[in-house]
Amino acid sequence: MTEAGQHHIVDAPLVSPAPKAGLVDVFRRRYLLRMLVQREISARYQGSFLGLLWSYINPLSQLFIYWFVFGIIMGRGKVESFPIHVFCGLIVVQFFIETFNAGTRSIVRNKGLVQKMAVPREMFPVASMLVSFYHMGPQLVILTVVSLISGWTPNVEYLAGVILAMMIIALLGTSLALMFSVANVFLRDVSSFVSILTNFVRFGVPMVYPYSLVDVRFGWFAQFYLLNPIADAVLLMQQAFWVGSTDNPELTHAVNIPDSLWAFSFLALLVSALMLLFGQFIFKRFENRIPERL
Repeated sequence: MTEAGQHHIVDAPLVSPAPKAGLVDVFRRRYLLRMLVQREISARYQGSFLGLLWSYINPLSQLFIYWFVFGIIMGRGKVESFPIHVFCGLIVVQFFIETFNAGTRSIVRNKGLVQKMAVPREMFPVASMLVSFYHMGPQLVILTVVSLISGWTPNVEYLAGVILAMMIIALLGTSLALMFSVANVFLRDVSSFVSILTNFVRFGVPMVYPYSLVDVRFGWFAQFYLLNPIADAVLLMQQAFWVGSTDNPELTHAVNIPDSLWAFSFLALLVSALMLLFGQFIFKRFENRIPERL
């Protein structure tokens, strides 16, 4: 009230309590992001007797299944060091699938926090990606140990490609998670659609088959295969670990790793970064409608 007994009216627009800086603000609030990641990891192993050991048991079981089914039963074991070849692809594919699937469900799954806390809502898909990245650690440990047992010869240049591969998948997975997490708020069938969509990823990359097979079957058109960022990331991983574990790394590299891999990989990184910006744009476009739809 003013002294004259009149109500004081402020002529200002209503502002959403949610921060507007988007992904930039997510990393400014690293303490909240860290707490959210720790919460997701703790929730996954809550009440579990083996706890973090499941992060080693699960990839080992998948490695055994792929090796036995494709390497022994189906005769794909003709590919030298086939288990390492498969596992290089499996690590990349699992990182992407888990980021995409969990990120798509992240807003709906955390609707209580979304409605009550004034945090950048992009934090939830980003946290899903970081949780997936955390679980990739044990898989890399297993891959390194198995590769060393197989006589792996490390190459510093090729190992740098592993970092590039992870950046591609992190950016690509997060960009898709941003877009589809919003869509899942408006139509819950989206998460089921994403689960079906990711089933095709395993066979769209050179994991259970070598890239040389693609090159032989498609010839000049094989370069279009490399427009798939996930395939580039898999090949970078195989270049770093699988090639050095074979008897003749030079020949294996010449036959199974395309000469243009680095060029296509940096292109994939650029495309993934642009997709992340587009995903942020789509997310912001519909963000204000999220609370009412939850």
